[in-house]
Amino acid sequence: MSKFLAFDLGAESGRAVLGELKDDRMTLAETARFTNKTEMVDGHLHWDVEALFKAMLDGLKQTLRQHPDIASLGCDTWGVDYVVLGEKDRLLGKAYCYRDSRTNGMMEKMFKLVPRKTIYDETGIQFMPINTLYQWLAASSGFGPPWKKARHCLMISEYFHFLFSGKKAAEISLASTTQAWNPATRKWSELLLEKAGAPLKVMPKLVPPGTKLGPLRPVLAKKCGAKKIIQVVAPCSHDTASAVAAVPSEGGGWAYLSSGTWSLLGAELPGPRITNLGGELGFTNEAGLDGTIRFLKNIVGLWIVQECLRFWESRRGGGTVYDYPTLTRMAREAKPFGPLINPDDERFLKPGEMPEKIAAFCRETRQTVPSRPGEFARCVLESLALKYRRTLEELERALESKINRLHIVGGGCRNELLCQFTANAIGRPVIAGPIEATALGNCLVQAKALGAVKNFAHLRQIVRNSVSPGKFFPEQTGSWNDHDARFQAVCKQ
Repeated sequence: MSKFLAFDLGAESGRAVLGELKDDRMTLAETARFTNKTEMVDGHLHWDVEALFKAMLDGLKQTLRQHPDIASLGCDTWGVDYVVLGEKDRLLGKAYCYRDSRTNGMMEKMFKLVPRKTIYDETGIQFMPINTLYQWLAASSGFGPPWKKARHCLMISEYFHFLFSGKKAAEISLASTTQAWNPATRKWSELLLEKAGAPLKVMPKLVPPGTKLGPLRPVLAKKCGAKKIIQVVAPCSHDTASAVAAVPSEGGGWAYLSSGTWSLLGAELPGPRITNLGGELGFTNEAGLDGTIRFLKNIVGLWIVQECLRFWESRRGGGTVYDYPTLTRMAREAKPFGPLINPDDERFLKPGEMPEKIAAFCRETRQTVPSRPGEFARCVLESLALKYRRTLEELERALESKINRLHIVGGGCRNELLCQFTANAIGRPVIAGPIEATALGNCLVQAKALGAVKNFAHLRQIVRNSVSPGKFFPEQTGSWNDHDARFQAVCKQ
């Protein structure tokens, strides 16, 4: 029981990552990579989950050729999105992407059915139009498969786990992103499901992270060339929960930032913290490993940079090749503290024309409009760092305690410029890594489920043994203090 396979699916790509545990260290190796992209069908944005599962099977087959002794596999994905199954477990329609426009106005519609405060008291979840609760209300309003034909509703990771094992379950770290899970009772909220029109009977049984769902289905084992029984384990099926499990923390006084398409900044708590102040500040209570709560705030992250890159690449016509390292170099060379944006402005949630959206925001807030890619990138990175500063201060208020260091994990910590900007802005040390926190957490939770890891403390010790994080210390904090007031003013406009 030393090799574990994580399928880690993000907004742009999916990967198969093999984790091998030896002498209380885990090494990771990517064994397959495949693209993940949305498609527009009849005016709505969807994920192609069938193509994704085919790619995962190909990844499993490819991995087994070199590593026939895999003990288990598990999948993690982004939150909030789901599929609906009808008779004979057939997909009803396509899986909607959370960025689709069908949720427009659905939060306000829900507030007419259930008071906003009641929803937060029931779930402790941050209000965002992308939340599953509002997607379910949209489906009840005619934008999605009709509930009367539904037999089962599964989150994206759990759909893949079902295809692998034949077992339907709702792992709670992913279920908690729906805004229909109660962290106090650790059950589905019957009140909110009823008001959204989503039948409780189609919701699967809730299970904790690290639940063994059963062996890989024989037909798939044969198809992929498996010679031994492979257990299918629900890890922390939400990618952020897997990443937080792999924070190399020790002692108290720390916060985390899971940095990627989204930025998720918060603290790990022993239980939910649902207060009026937490609700006012927009903090969410999502489930983590071993009964912990991820008390955090969702911030639009490097998605803004990703969309800028996509825009420039589509129009370069043989000119400059735009990639992350090139754009980061350009940002480093650009003039500091130019225009700033509010990363959480709703216009930045949707895909397309991102540089023009940034330009429009700057014009509306009477700032200079960036003219070159490096200026756009620096604008976004400085704005994100100042947003992290603001959120960290709010976190301290909500928890009534001081944070003395910030752990940044995930792909975003590759961006050393953003890490340094963040340390400068928050005036506290930043510990950056592991980059592969999600895959590492996924594999280690599988190992824990199979008895190769003793407990959560042992898991975190393995993380510390396995990674060498970078460290960034605050520099030029006076300049960042000066521009923080301007950032806050821009966000209020």
